Amino acid sequence: MSPEQCRAARAWLNWSQEELAAKANVSSSTLRDFEARRRIPIANNRAAIQGVLEEAGIEFLFMEGEPLGLCWRSTRAKKPNNVEVTKRRRVRAGQLSKS
Repeated sequence: MSPEQCRAARAWLNWSQEELAAKANVSSSTLRDFEARRRIPIANNRAAIQGVLEEAGIEFLFMEGEPLGLCWRSTRAKKPNNVEVTKRRRVRAGQLSKS
């Protein structure tokens, strides 16, 4: 998961950095620094952040090991109550989708 994918996933879920950090049980500074590309969290923290986002219905996309974007998991995945999904969207790392 790249910092851009993390920010995009958090935006889709309408979560603040503090909310995601609390859900992943990592410090706010760890998440803030990761999203700003100031440092890479230790493996446990990075896995915890990604795991929380995946549990919320986010799927991270990669091509040949490089981050490509993200999408909602299949409709079978449980979506959070505060998120309404009208169609499947993909966002490339570093870009925002207006569709």
